[in-house]
Amino acid sequence: METGTALLIIVGVLALLGVAILVFVFSNYNALIQIKHNVDQAWSNIDVLLKQRHDELPKLVEVCRQYQKFEQETLERVMRARQSVQQARERQDLGALGAAEGQLRAGLGGLFAVVENYPELRTDERYRQLEARITSLEEAIADRREFYNAAVNINNVRMEQFPTSILSGMARMRSRRLLQFSEAETRDVNLRELFN
Repeated sequence: METGTALLIIVGVLALLGVAILVFVFSNYNALIQIKHNVDQAWSNIDVLLKQRHDELPKLVEVCRQYQKFEQETLERVMRARQSVQQARERQDLGALGAAEGQLRAGLGGLFAVVENYPELRTDERYRQLEARITSLEEAIADRREFYNAAVNINNVRMEQFPTSILSGMARMRSRRLLQFSEAETRDVNLRELFN
């Protein structure tokens, strides 16, 4: 009887261990899926804002272009950067997107600085509305980028933690890249350069 009881205890312990492993696998897999979808959702939020800004920039350029004396090079720089952002966004190439965003923001900064030389343009109602809309979108993109990078960080840390790393490797889940802007984008603005 003692051998039978010991065998039942061993079988019971093994069954409990098996159930614990299954609970661990399922709960961690489901958590990884949730985290992955949080990253996708955070990216979608940025993508929507990038599309909205993409649609607004030609309107701003057109309003500026109506002022015959306005500097064409500045407008062309903004439109080239806009196209680079669009291409990187469509490919979801975060490295290229970060660089293109830096170019676009520099182009917009230059555009807004040049507008200071055109008082009649500065007071144009359409220009003011578009400037406010684009500025608002820029702030929203910065906020969403913060949420996206936080979601990516949670994803990447979770995938690297042991023993979840084994499960994520078996499920072929991948780490994600942070959305980072160029060094030029994050350093302080030199106001003298903008107005010279």
